[in-house]
Amino acid sequence: MKKKLRTRGHTVVLNRSRGGDAGITVMLVIFGAFMFLPMVYVVSQSLKPYNELFYFPPRFFPEAPTLANFVSLFKLMGDSWVPFSRYIFNTVLVSVLGTFGNLALGSLAAYALSKISFPGRGGFFAVIQYSLMISQTVTGLTQFILLSALGLLDTYWALVVPAWGSTLGLFLMKQFMDGSVSVPVLESARLDGASELKIFWDIAMPMVKPAWLTMIVYSFQGLWNTGTTAFIYSEQFKTLNYAIQQITSAGVARAGAAAAAVVFMMIVPLLVFVFSQSQIVETMGSSGMKD
Repeated sequence: MKKKLRTRGHTVVLNRSRGGDAGITVMLVIFGAFMFLPMVYVVSQSLKPYNELFYFPPRFFPEAPTLANFVSLFKLMGDSWVPFSRYIFNTVLVSVLGTFGNLALGSLAAYALSKISFPGRGGFFAVIQYSLMISQTVTGLTQFILLSALGLLDTYWALVVPAWGSTLGLFLMKQFMDGSVSVPVLESARLDGASELKIFWDIAMPMVKPAWLTMIVYSFQGLWNTGTTAFIYSEQFKTLNYAIQQITSAGVARAGAAAAAVVFMMIVPLLVFVFSQSQIVETMGSSGMKD
């Protein structure tokens, strides 16, 4: 006798018992809460008075919550040589330009590698895959030489241009296009006279929306958290993360401001991730699969 399929609404669901569903849900809630604890602890640290920061053993929640650490942080930022607003402007500018360039160049390259046949395509993609194993520390000297030769040192472009060449987003986009963009659909568009650029923008890109949203999130988070770098010397070009590192580098005297700074730097990338996490999960689930 065949088992009756379980349905929820008009959708067929896995044929598990209700007890099994409940057990899996409870397990996921426990694991989710466990993974969320570090962020709760970071916020808790930022709300602790100075004396509570050094309790041993440390206490998870503050006994007397206070916003004094945030007040101290903004006071220190206000006393810096370059206005606080300039650091924010630099960070936003670098993050937006770098993310836009990475998305534009990465998606075009991914489309070419995935859907256009040309000599050496496999070799190019192999190089991209191998580049994922190389640390940025290793490539730092090469980037310095190239940026120096191009006259881009100590400018915004010294942070923006290297971000355009990031290969992680390109790799994810190419893998997603392999499985999500139908070749017959593209061939039909070519027979109708559509240009390759029009096919890319009007057909391929809407099909891989989760992938390019993932590229935006990863690129933006990396650029937002850019700190000290050997490519920037002038204070007026440095980012917010660098400024906060300088302010909080005075040791235990500024431990409270340092705890508040961690929360401040975490807010924007966290919000970006929360609003796009479903697309990221879909991309990660598809990046290693082929038809």
